[in-house]
Amino acid sequence: MISNILDRISFYSLFAVIVFLPIFFLPFSKIPIETSKGLILVVGLTASIIFWSAARFTDGKVTLPKSTILMGGLGVVLVVLVSAFFSSVPVVSFFGIMLDVGTFWFMLSAFLLMLISSIILREGNRAKIVLLGILFSTAILFLFQILRFTAPEFFSLGVLGGKTENLIGSFNSLGLFAGFSLILSLFLVEFFQVSKLLRWLLFILSLASLVLIASVNFPLIWKLVGFFALIIFVYKVSISGSNEEGEVKSRTFPAFSFIVVMLSLLFLMSGQFIGGFLPNRLGISNVEVRPSLSSTVSVSKQILQADPIFGIGPNRWNEAWAKYKPEVVNSTQFWDMNFTNGSGLIPTFMGTTGGLGILAWAIFLVLLLVTDIKILFSNIRRRANFEYVAFFIGAIYLLVASFFYSVGSAVFLLSFAFIGAFIGLSSKAGKKEISFSFLKDPRKSFFYILFLVIIMILSAGLSFKYIERFASVSYFAKTFTAPDFLKAEENIDKAILLHPNDLYFRTSAQVFLSKLNFLINKGTPLAPEESEGLQAGFNKALNSVTQAIEYNKENYLNFNSLGVLYSTVATLGETEAHNRAIEAYMSASLLSPGNPGLKLTIARSYMLLEKNDEARNFALEAITLKPNYIEALITLSQIERVSGNNSEALSYAEQALALSPTNNELIQYVDSLRGTRTPAPAPIPVEDNAEENNTEN
Repeated sequence: MISNILDRISFYSLFAVIVFLPIFFLPFSKIPIETSKGLILVVGLTASIIFWSAARFTDGKVTLPKSTILMGGLGVVLVVLVSAFFSSVPVVSFFGIMLDVGTFWFMLSAFLLMLISSIILREGNRAKIVLLGILFSTAILFLFQILRFTAPEFFSLGVLGGKTENLIGSFNSLGLFAGFSLILSLFLVEFFQVSKLLRWLLFILSLASLVLIASVNFPLIWKLVGFFALIIFVYKVSISGSNEEGEVKSRTFPAFSFIVVMLSLLFLMSGQFIGGFLPNRLGISNVEVRPSLSSTVSVSKQILQADPIFGIGPNRWNEAWAKYKPEVVNSTQFWDMNFTNGSGLIPTFMGTTGGLGILAWAIFLVLLLVTDIKILFSNIRRRANFEYVAFFIGAIYLLVASFFYSVGSAVFLLSFAFIGAFIGLSSKAGKKEISFSFLKDPRKSFFYILFLVIIMILSAGLSFKYIERFASVSYFAKTFTAPDFLKAEENIDKAILLHPNDLYFRTSAQVFLSKLNFLINKGTPLAPEESEGLQAGFNKALNSVTQAIEYNKENYLNFNSLGVLYSTVATLGETEAHNRAIEAYMSASLLSPGNPGLKLTIARSYMLLEKNDEARNFALEAITLKPNYIEALITLSQIERVSGNNSEALSYAEQALALSPTNNELIQYVDSLRGTRTPAPAPIPVEDNAEENNTEN
């Protein structure tokens, strides 16, 4: 029957999305791993939906699971849609640069993945195939990563960098995924009747998972692994203590689960004494900086005060961080970092979509937990339906990880796929399904077929549009590896033609700035044709930055790029350019009021115009925001020196020296102010931005 063939193709497409999502990437393409995940998601999901819809044409029957969880997920998507619609920058909230995590289209894709998984994976055999497929792709991922520990350059495949770069996302995300693999393997060993060969393979996969978890050594992973292993341990003991008739029997001790719990406790209690052994032996430095939970809550509160209903809009956490970041962050060495997410992915979604978003996510998570826990306890006294319990355990683990950490697209999408599989299997077992037949009634047939055709057309159209934008990424990447400025301009122009956005516009302006700096540093007068080329290039760069600002007027980086453009041109003697630069920096500072770097940039621009009073005021504002700001102290010293206030100049210079006592240039400058040396220009020291493992702001 043709519908069976179409259904199989739909299943295989969905299988490809779920199973290959952790390992899919485009080697030697220079396309980021996270971006390449979107390609298999969109193409595979579109194919699955189209072939499933086509299969309904022939059998004339649609069967959907009856689930409150699906309704809760739909509620989240609708709230994200409304929040994106009311966002002041809808283009960022709907799609972003490239189907960014947190945009409306990404959340819609996650929901559709959950929905189609619940429909197609209702059959136990299909669910088992997907489960085994996930374990197989996980084994490939772990083997590849272990090989990268030994030869990272050989196994970079033109995309990956150091040892910690991997196919799943950040190094911590890899560790969290390894924990997911360990918990899944543990559940299969404890509850499924598997062959001896498969049992040994699961043990090997579990050992590989433990090696990767120990290599990452992220405390959150050990906490999650220990907690879920304990749940499995208790669940196993509870089930093994009685049979379906309620008769008491001898209990089986789940040794494997107990060992994992003890190992997790050991690594958590020992700290770096044991936890740091394997990373040190492998030469791994796991460096990652992210906002703390308290900082995330603080920024979210500010968003709610500004817009309590719809929030700032999806995918705009970086703008919210620039506006509302806690002042205490400026006292750290990570004060000038931008973050696209908060401490976790789900809190970021909640924070950017306002009160409605918080309510929608709370309802969805409560519905999921209540439904799942009911089913979990209903299986205590009967040894059946462990397939959907396995999907339940995996989904909850991934969602908890997404709550406490920004896991990236692959892990988050897998959580929704597992939720969908759980919904389908549990609805099938509980006979909670809704069926529609429409071929026998011409009136129903017309509207149902029209609806299915619209779904197919929309799916195909959106997929084609995404692929067009995806093609721009390749040209954007080639811009940075172009052999000359002409080729770089050509590549970025093609990228903008395919997908205009502020990142591409800023990069276009940066190409001109690189060319300008190259000509300035030549040290020879510019030829007439070079001067003409510079004027044309400046006009193009100015147009690009202007378009970036029009694209997103809430991103301070766009105004900062305009300021940098005018500041660079001002070095050629264009006095008016200084004033234009100050205006641009002022606009950027309004969007990022807690950024001391912008205040200092404005102060230096006023210094070049010899407006020392204005320069002093902004430099003092920078010091107020960041008292240990060495560059600002030196700038204040310079301002006071040219103003004739030598004692003040010396005082600021000594404060800077106290913060960096081994800086030889700074020592010479202070000595010159004290009169012990020939006056020397003030140095501009570069702060040490060395990062520490898992540091949080």
